[in-house]
Amino acid sequence: MFMRANSRAAGFEDRGEPMQATYAAAFEGEAIVAAAAHCWNGVLLIQAPRQTAEVAQAAVDASGRRLSGIIGPIDQVRTARDALVRVKPRVDDVDDLYTLDLAALRIPERLARLSFRRPRESELPLLVGWREQYLLETNLAAPGPRLREEARSGIELSHLQHTHWVLQDGGKPVAYTAFNARLPDIVQIGGVWTPPELRGRGYARCAVAGSLLQARAEGVRRAILFTSSASGARAYEALGFVRTGQFGLLFV
Repeated sequence: MFMRANSRAAGFEDRGEPMQATYAAAFEGEAIVAAAAHCWNGVLLIQAPRQTAEVAQAAVDASGRRLSGIIGPIDQVRTARDALVRVKPRVDDVDDLYTLDLAALRIPERLARLSFRRPRESELPLLVGWREQYLLETNLAAPGPRLREEARSGIELSHLQHTHWVLQDGGKPVAYTAFNARLPDIVQIGGVWTPPELRGRGYARCAVAGSLLQARAEGVRRAILFTSSASGARAYEALGFVRTGQFGLLFV
């Protein structure tokens, strides 16, 4: 999903800008049977059920970038890790992969009593702070001087692309959600966040449902996501999501 959405939005030329990547593929005749993309941020995206190590190595060699992570189906991430990673990974997780036919979306009753909208410019500093906490809690980033910049760039990109929202209760933002990849018929949910002191009230569930209602109204038919959180999984299952497999996330 990342690879398809990024290539559709940014094309195949790699100048090191957000969503761009250097791509490598294996062919059988004229058909692509394996692909990898080494992205602007150093993360290697992989969808290679065969010749996994070869296309992973080719993408990294061609880009000339430092490898900062690998994302894809768990067995392929493990194969690419063994071929490419020379140090102990900072993160080497297995997430559950979920999918939902949006015709079967279960809408929380509470959503009707809350306000759901796109963030205002004035709220971006708050969301950057939330994003920092999210990156730390999910181990997607480490504490240090780069954390703030990673959080800021992520929020600014989502704001530019109009792919994030806030949930408001009584005039106060209480939860955040975003699409980290989008195609005309399918969206991928990411970055869902509720501050710890506001958890257990169903806010995240309402925020995700609100974003999916908007996507469905625009013709999107399916949603996917991956999570390692047991509480997150329960919330997504309550909306109708069904577990379909496993997803690997590795960061060095």
